Formats: sequence, C-alpha cells, structure tokens
Amino acid sequence: MDIFSGTIKTLEGALQRANVKQKVISDNIANVDTPNYKAKKVSFKNMLNEESSRIDAMKTDYRHIDFKGNESNYSIVSSKQTSYQQNRNNVDIDQEMSKMAENQIQYQALVERISGKFNSLKTAITGGK
Repeated sequence: MDIFSGTIKTLEGALQRANVKQKVISDNIANVDTPNYKAKKVSFKNMLNEESSRIDAMKTDYRHIDFKGNESNYSIVSSKQTSYQQNRNNVDIDQEMSKMAENQIQYQALVERISGKFNSLKTAITGGK
C-alpha cells in the first residue's frame, strides 16, 4: 500500500539529487585555486530518460518516440574548453556560490514538503489530536 501515492519516494529522490548536486558544487568551490582543475556539474539527463521509461504508454504509430530510458541516474561532467584563471582553472566562484544558494533553497523546500507529508501522516495516526 502506498500511503501518499509515491510522493514521499519522489521527494526522497529529489533530496538525493540535491545532495549530489551540493557535493559537486562544494568540490568546485574547494578547488577554485587548484591549477588545471575543471569545474564539474551534474547531468540528470539520464535520470529523465529513466523516468520516461516508467511512463505507461502505448505507441499507436511507428513514428512515435519510444518511452525507453537509460539505466544510470546521473553523470558528472566537466567542461574542458574554458579557463578563467591563469592557472587554467575554470571555476567561476561567483557562479558556484549562486548555484549553491539556489540548491540550498530547493533542498530546504523539499525538506519542508516531506516534513509536511510526515506531519499529515502523524495527524492521521493520532486522529487529529
């Protein structure tokens, strides 16, 4: 029986993705002065492909796109074409700090949402008392 029709599982997955993103951003910030370090980012494209494979759909025409996905959830990619500093490092600290702030806001919103779900469950269990 799925109490919240998958909502908690979805929120848990979103929290995990935000956690991975936070780690990658933190690594970039930590290596802002490391020579030849290239900034990394998390690509969730494969995860979107996986989610689309769960869609229950029927092709009615051979020209329709398949709903098949990839197995990996995400990949960490680095950009090797740019260099912002003389030591060939391409970490833009202002951009990374902005990404970190955005990710923290999203993470906090997810935590509040999942907390609300658990409070609803608690209210149901205690009979509203």
